[in-house]
Amino acid sequence: MEIRLQRDGPAGRPVYQQIADQIRERVESGTLAEGDRLPPIRELAQSLGVNRDTVGLAYEALAAEGVVAARVGRGTFVRGLRPRGRPAVVSEPVLSPVVERLLDHERGRPRYASAPDAIPLQAVIPDPRLYPVETFRRAVNRVLGEGGAALLGYGAPAGHAGLRELLAAHLGAFGVRVGAESVVLCQGATQGIALALRLFAEAGDAVAVEEPTYGNVLASLAGLGLRPVAVPMGTAGPDLDALDRTLARPDVKLLYTIPTFHNPMGISTSLEHRRELLAIAERHGKPVLEDAFELDLRFAGPPVPPLAALDESGGVVQLLSFSKSLFPGVRAGAVVARGRVVEALLALKHATDLSSALPLQAALADFLRSGAYERHLVSLRRHLRRRRDAMLGALEAEMPEGTTWTTPEGGYQIWVELPGGVDTRDLQAEAARAGVLFAPGYQFHQDGRPSAGLRLSYASADEAEIETGVARLAGVARARPAAPAPRLAGVNV
Repeated sequence: MEIRLQRDGPAGRPVYQQIADQIRERVESGTLAEGDRLPPIRELAQSLGVNRDTVGLAYEALAAEGVVAARVGRGTFVRGLRPRGRPAVVSEPVLSPVVERLLDHERGRPRYASAPDAIPLQAVIPDPRLYPVETFRRAVNRVLGEGGAALLGYGAPAGHAGLRELLAAHLGAFGVRVGAESVVLCQGATQGIALALRLFAEAGDAVAVEEPTYGNVLASLAGLGLRPVAVPMGTAGPDLDALDRTLARPDVKLLYTIPTFHNPMGISTSLEHRRELLAIAERHGKPVLEDAFELDLRFAGPPVPPLAALDESGGVVQLLSFSKSLFPGVRAGAVVARGRVVEALLALKHATDLSSALPLQAALADFLRSGAYERHLVSLRRHLRRRRDAMLGALEAEMPEGTTWTTPEGGYQIWVELPGGVDTRDLQAEAARAGVLFAPGYQFHQDGRPSAGLRLSYASADEAEIETGVARLAGVARARPAAPAPRLAGVNV
């Protein structure tokens, strides 16, 4: 694409606007048609001899006008313009560039159209058959009978005081020594992630994330205008040398990590690895966001203290959730922090939703105080261990030679790598038709790259269903001819 720049700019017009003007003119003239792909930012910047941020600003200005749209992992494409002088049939508001990027991310999520009897091995959602419905219903009735109208108004931004006290005491069993003043309740870990990211980063900043990582954190980053910077994962955890280099970058403001029952890999890092990770973060002065969403779900192996228990500098902010250990509908999670960070967190929380749902929080406090939560965990862990063992046995018996997988000590997920250079995205529809659902690996990579990996979950299926589902998946994998390993383009971060 030929673009001519006047470095001083016509009448002082900035360079990025000159770039945007000339691209817009090509769209208006029809030289660039709807659906045409613009050059990658790095490539155009190099050819023009300008900084990548200059081209990025031009593309963002065009996106704000609706001239182009960025599609995650694929590039920037012309959306087209209405010819001048022709009235518009429909007036449609122009969304912000950040929201357009979020929409592209959402469109890239896998779709699960399938046979009605498909076995759900794709989602980390607890099995409704294991929900303690009646026990929790009694807790709800009890607190509404005792609290009445007091629970139906606005509460403090930090949430129900009794539940915060109980959570602080619960964390003490894991070595996390905090009081109720350090616990801020939120609507599940997802809201907690968004709040915690905003504590340390603003639009345009970068956040270090493991790769692969939790898909919804990538959506949160996109929705906040933040950029993920990948730190490669291995079977021992994130590569510490790569992490050291990444956190040295001034544009990287914090690290998001899942050290316990990693999603999607299922692994847990060692005590030594956790200490080294914290030392690296402290040396660079970067906070750590520890997602401990499955902390209560260990059913094998010796426990390892969470990062929040090992943190001596106050740099760790910990996320908790009851969505996996109890059920998603309770919409209860927490952010655990210290010092001035708590004050900032409360201000963000108050600006976001004023307060949380006090009746559910009060019922959850009653549920914990009565011992019902611990009894539920004992039963749930027993089920999860049996289901994990069934899945490991089925993988060993059914999967093609060369397949590898992780062995989690808790949580809900196992990471599987297929042999032969297969992109698991290409198996998804075929597997669904065969009656089994899985989560393809590309959705856990920040650039949506091809992946031979996939996540299997034993959350929603029992042992017999798991064995049948893995057998169906293995049949699809064996039927797929081996392909050359995909060539991965360099990733711009």
